[in-house]
Amino acid sequence: MKYFLGFIAVLGMVLIFIFCPMNGIGAKTQNEYLRIHIRANSNSQVDQNVKYKVKDGVVDALIPMLADIDSFEEAKKVMSQNLRLIEKVADDILKAEGFSYKSRAGIDNEYFPTRTYDDLTLEEGYYDALILRLGSGEGDNWWCLVYPAFCFTSSTNSDRIVYISKIWEKLKVYSRRKL
Repeated sequence: MKYFLGFIAVLGMVLIFIFCPMNGIGAKTQNEYLRIHIRANSNSQVDQNVKYKVKDGVVDALIPMLADIDSFEEAKKVMSQNLRLIEKVADDILKAEGFSYKSRAGIDNEYFPTRTYDDLTLEEGYYDALILRLGSGEGDNWWCLVYPAFCFTSSTNSDRIVYISKIWEKLKVYSRRKL
């Protein structure tokens, strides 16, 4: 019975993804995207490596915060209210990895060049962004979108996008309880 319910849940998800758009990704204006940039202290290999560890921790912390976000304004508000938490996640990782510098998080409106990943192109221009500076923040950055939510899974060389689905996350929680 539990396998049948699992099959039904997966089938339902497939049908939802086929017949429903993905939060309008690709159809939004610059003012409807909230980016995230995590800027390394420097371009040294050790600073770049810790940037990806911080990215993993911050993304893990953001996923539950973003699970029920339905608008750009709501995403920006949630991020603004959680800047200290985001810094704490980053600082804890930096400390655990032996770094003496700390992080600084803020929401800024900054200029970004055109970026394309698969079918998504973000045109050059000014975007609101959650900026997380590690130390001096002068190294290369990692980025994704806070709203609509999607993040890149590889720490170095992949452009593969993983979409965060509210429905899928809720189905996983439900299936763990019921199956």
